[in-house]
Amino acid sequence: MKSKQSQALSVLVVSTLAFTVCFMVWMMFGVIGIPLKKQLDLNATEFGLLTATPVLTGSLVRVPLGIWTDRYGGRIVMAVLMACTIPAIWLMAYATQYWQFLVIGLFVGLAGGSFSVGTPYVARWFPKNRQGFAMGVYGAGNSGAAVNKFVAPALVVAFGWAMVPQVYAAVMLGTLILFWLFSHSDPAHRIDASVRFSDQLRLLKDPRVLKYCQYYSIVFGGYVALSLWMVQYYVGEYGLEIRTAALLAACFSLPGGVLRAIGGWLSDKYGAHKVTWWVMWVSWICLFLLSYPQTDFTVVTVNGPRTFHIGLNVVAFTALMAVLGVAWAFGKASVFKYISDEYVDNIGAVSGIVGLAGGLGGFVLPILFGALMDLTGVRSSAFMLMYGVVWVSLIWMYWTEVRRTELMGRNAPPAPFSKSFAR
Repeated sequence: MKSKQSQALSVLVVSTLAFTVCFMVWMMFGVIGIPLKKQLDLNATEFGLLTATPVLTGSLVRVPLGIWTDRYGGRIVMAVLMACTIPAIWLMAYATQYWQFLVIGLFVGLAGGSFSVGTPYVARWFPKNRQGFAMGVYGAGNSGAAVNKFVAPALVVAFGWAMVPQVYAAVMLGTLILFWLFSHSDPAHRIDASVRFSDQLRLLKDPRVLKYCQYYSIVFGGYVALSLWMVQYYVGEYGLEIRTAALLAACFSLPGGVLRAIGGWLSDKYGAHKVTWWVMWVSWICLFLLSYPQTDFTVVTVNGPRTFHIGLNVVAFTALMAVLGVAWAFGKASVFKYISDEYVDNIGAVSGIVGLAGGLGGFVLPILFGALMDLTGVRSSAFMLMYGVVWVSLIWMYWTEVRRTELMGRNAPPAPFSKSFAR
């Protein structure tokens, strides 16, 4: 019989694999949506709705899935969830009309609910001082968005877009089998059946939960939205072909997923607040620069009119997106470190609520990106919107956390140089 430690490691590995595949499926429209946009003659708003539809159901099911995970255990809930998505993924290849893609997309989107299953499932296998790291490793399954950008464009170019859902359905089935064979269940991790759903949902009234929802709507919702939006952004803004565009978009998606584990480690070491505070400021700077549209202006000089151009080239744009992806990877882990610290007995329920908020952000933002682009004709308006959302979080964090920090007195944190004087 396996030891608890080896079981925990096995659970972490196969759960992370399952989440990676689920996220890859969840982000499928970010690539196949480009040929579908041309085939169905969609405008930017309709394209935004198409890409965001799976995100809606993946968000709405997060609260009940988190609660069911607390009650029934993560192994059975994750397995059933993955099994339910396979028929819908396969049927996607046979859709021909816009409404059909929207309806099937709602069922495919169930895969996105896997986050609120795996987070409490994995966390409870590890001691408190390692939960941030464990949840960060699991959350690195967000890199499925980057895997999608490597795999899907190659399939689209070689075989057409319909091959993508067929391959993904087979991959999901194989992953389900591996997950069931190598995952484990511990009855001690389940919450007493006497706890009612209404008791757990009452957490929605907690102002701290609402604040963490706001943070997560940026670091996760923004990540999902931009992962869906970036391939077509590169194609439209810089005239790149789909494989090159997807490769450059992965420079944002890949660190935004893989480095989440480092964010968990940093949150364990320095605390959730410090990491989240710096994440918001880095996001603010990056989004400010990304918001500036391509601009030509004329200045009257002593030698006559001179025209200047200001705008990010593809290299500078990709570099800023990569930095933003790293920041949001750390932020996704730090927000859930808050939760594991403050809601020990309700990690599943609270992670479901916060995950719902993040997922809804990922649903609403692509639609708003498309609407703003149709309205203004400016592609960088997507980043202008995100810049404003980050301002809200910075102000909220300042008034509820930073301003209340005691700088002097008994409860003040030690100065970083105090240890050197103590020697």
